[in-house]
Amino acid sequence: MKWAMRLRVAFYLAQALDYCSSKGRALYHDLNAYRVLFDQDGNPRLSCFGLMKNSRDGKSYSTNLAFTPPEYLRTGRVTPESVVYSFGTLLLDLLSGKHIPPSHALDLIRGKNFLMLMDSCLEGHFSNNDGTELVRLASRCLQYEPRERPNARSLVIALAPLQKETEVPSHVLMDISHETASSASTSVLTPLGEACSRTDLTAIHEILENLGYKDDEGVANELSFQMWTSQIQETLNGKKRGDAAFRAKDFSTAIDSYTEFIDGGTMISPTVFARRCLCYLMNNMPQEALGDAMQAQVISPDWPAAFYLQAAALFKLGMDNDARETLKDGSLLDAKRKRN
Repeated sequence: MKWAMRLRVAFYLAQALDYCSSKGRALYHDLNAYRVLFDQDGNPRLSCFGLMKNSRDGKSYSTNLAFTPPEYLRTGRVTPESVVYSFGTLLLDLLSGKHIPPSHALDLIRGKNFLMLMDSCLEGHFSNNDGTELVRLASRCLQYEPRERPNARSLVIALAPLQKETEVPSHVLMDISHETASSASTSVLTPLGEACSRTDLTAIHEILENLGYKDDEGVANELSFQMWTSQIQETLNGKKRGDAAFRAKDFSTAIDSYTEFIDGGTMISPTVFARRCLCYLMNNMPQEALGDAMQAQVISPDWPAAFYLQAAALFKLGMDNDARETLKDGSLLDAKRKRN
């Protein structure tokens, strides 16, 4: 991304966190680069999925350790200051174009060698003053002591003066066609897309059952040395029980069994999230269904089924405009798959 767009991403995300804080949702769960999405106009957005993982006591049950503050490793709890630390790691990502361990980045910052952090793809097309300010802000966010980090409002105030080319639309800065998203409306939906557009849950069930787990191929599962322990075997048995209940249309049992597999935390499966999503829809739990469809998208960003299922959940929630846009996104991915 161009320098102006990177600054815009940082600013928009700070605004999103400030908005969450103002609405009493300061404990955004697991803030990391994969939570950052872009809308049809190329504007950066913060995925709402992080809000669905909140808990009253700040307990976090899963997290991306690459973006995690030091106090999380001690307490296992997320605080508003923890979220700011994670935001600091995102600033480093924007500066460098890759993920740099915060400890290494701080060593470079302390040595006043911030140019070593800068992405070579920028080819020097950035303001040294702006770069210095962004590095300084990242350093404040990454302070070891939580109380020494700025709050979300301070982030917005610090980033606002750095915004460049504010009159240029994001899709122009991103060098993407503004017609890309709207062209999806002419795409033909697959049977799954059609079923989700009608929220025909019976048809969705039949299609997912026929698809099986073929779309899980290529999903990275980093298995620990405990792979073959009884605990792992029980986790896999949970998936098998879920599949049996799903096939028998016992959706409540399927939810319990798939949850057992997911909470095991050793293996990830977008298909399991897709199936549990449908089970939630069958039990009239559209908000939970939307969360699972979004998690399937996080695991497999290019999987059309994840978008179609989100659309079905959004239709159930009465968010028809959002649902139609999500259907378009899914059909775009389907069309791309066919071209490849």
